[in-house]
Amino acid sequence: MEAEVVHALGLILLGFGTGTYGTMIGAGGGFVLVPILLLLYPHDGPHVITSISLAVVFFNAASGSEAYAKMGRIDYRSGLLFALATIPGAVLGALTTSLLPRRLFDLTFGVLLVATATYLVWRSARPNAGPRRHRRGSTTRRLVEADGTAHTYSFSTPLGLFLSLFVGYLSSLFGIGGGIIHVPLLTSLLDFPVHIATATSHFILAIMALAGTITHIATGTFAHGVHRTIYLSIGALVGAQVGARLSNRLTGVWIIRSLAIALGAVGLRLMLMG
Repeated sequence: MEAEVVHALGLILLGFGTGTYGTMIGAGGGFVLVPILLLLYPHDGPHVITSISLAVVFFNAASGSEAYAKMGRIDYRSGLLFALATIPGAVLGALTTSLLPRRLFDLTFGVLLVATATYLVWRSARPNAGPRRHRRGSTTRRLVEADGTAHTYSFSTPLGLFLSLFVGYLSSLFGIGGGIIHVPLLTSLLDFPVHIATATSHFILAIMALAGTITHIATGTFAHGVHRTIYLSIGALVGAQVGARLSNRLTGVWIIRSLAIALGAVGLRLMLMG
């Protein structure tokens, strides 16, 4: 009985830590949670691990989105469009998790994460060249945060929809949530301000992770991880509120660098596991 209590408390603390860090950088926390769960439960299949992680990501992202909504940082119009685009990919990723060789995919994905981290560090070190010129056919948004900070930015909606479909598939396949991929894409390719990207990414994550979790429930995969999900989600719900508030203390550059550190660390770990 005592061992069960310690195990439950450990999972709550793990959920709190991943929820805090994941929300702070807009990545959902699944990118940290999945490798840890793979180490803690070596006998569980990847489909079980990813189903647990996706469910926790949903609760984390929903809680974080509520906190970011109060700050006025979520671009709801873009977020809803991109979230709808992630759903087909999320469903397909959840259905194909158990069909792919895990070790080879871990190695490939690890290389991708390290490469992305390297690019983000290089990009954050470059001087700001200013906003890109508005192109014909681009979508322009103006968003004013609760504290009065105003943002005006333009992006390609078709490109955003295509990228979101890709993110939905990969994130559901690995159970990592997707923010670790989506935030760099929103800032680098779609010119979203960093704080808007992290908040909007969390909003998208909540919808996408819910779609993937429902798919796992429908296929019966999720039944093996209900209790662990509950404990992890309790911690993630609280951690998301803390992470959203801590994000105010970080500048845009440091959010990107923190994300790069996380990407590189997890990527190296996946490569070693592969």
